[in-house]
Amino acid sequence: MSLILFSKQISVPMVEVFKTDVYEEGQADSLVCQLLQHFPDSKINFDLDDCDKILRVEGLNFLAEKVMRLLEENGFTCRLLV
Repeated sequence: MSLILFSKQISVPMVEVFKTDVYEEGQADSLVCQLLQHFPDSKINFDLDDCDKILRVEGLNFLAEKVMRLLEENGFTCRLLV
């Protein structure tokens, strides 16, 4: 008799939080649109009321490095909060 084990792969979304220097709602909206083009299945939002001007990205398939690079290419600073 042989024992066969099946494992179900469960995908758990990851959440990354970034400190930015995005201060204006219009800038945040534009950046969210750009980020969603690269990560369409992610939830992306800014908290501009927070002193760190937080960017949150939640999803299964995104790279923190690419998020930071996209903001930097648009003239903003962005670093991962740990």
